[in-house]
Amino acid sequence: MPEQVAPSHPLALPNATPPPPGLNVVHVDGHLIVLNKPSHLLSVPGKGPELADCLSARAQAVWPDAQVVHRLDMATSGLLVMARGAPAQRTLSQAFANRLTLKRYEAVVAGLLPVPVDGRWHTIDLPLTIDWPNRPRSKVCHAHGKPSTTRWQLLGHDTQTHTSRLLLEPVTGRTHQLRVHLMALGHPILGDALYATGAPLAASPRLLLHASQLSLPHPATGLTCTWHAPVPF
Repeated sequence: MPEQVAPSHPLALPNATPPPPGLNVVHVDGHLIVLNKPSHLLSVPGKGPELADCLSARAQAVWPDAQVVHRLDMATSGLLVMARGAPAQRTLSQAFANRLTLKRYEAVVAGLLPVPVDGRWHTIDLPLTIDWPNRPRSKVCHAHGKPSTTRWQLLGHDTQTHTSRLLLEPVTGRTHQLRVHLMALGHPILGDALYATGAPLAASPRLLLHASQLSLPHPATGLTCTWHAPVPF
């Protein structure tokens, strides 16, 4: 990526109107919008009027030119970027497709991973595919799965709750990749209604997975901008 730079100062919202409830604006300029999505909110509309409320619709109510570039699972919170206009959308979409972006997440998982807190990165390489009979779930499939890679780093152990806090970096972007990889490792993310059962599922009312860092080349300048969102758990 080009040299990293701090994002420019956000522009004022149109007519000084505050954003709608639930729309946490991290950064906005004439080319992109960075939002901090809450858990339990869709990134894009679902099927049916009851699923119309979503982050993209809330953003488009303020910026009509806002366009979707990528998504976060409904249960996942954290940083999501939207483009302003078709040219910016094409440029940002290409950056994601060509892996010129860096996404990092924090998660709390069941169990104490047997590695020290030493800043070392570890890798999960397990092929993934959609579990069609059990959609929207995905699964590990060595016969038909697509190559999928996740890097992870141990941030700390909590011996009282018997949990571990991890920093995660998806190298590929498969559906539910982080959630399936950690479940396959034997350490499901707490509160994961799709992949955790028993005590790990009951341990949290929400999925403890948060997109905490996003870096990407700005569609106008090509210089890399990085944003952070505090972890809410």
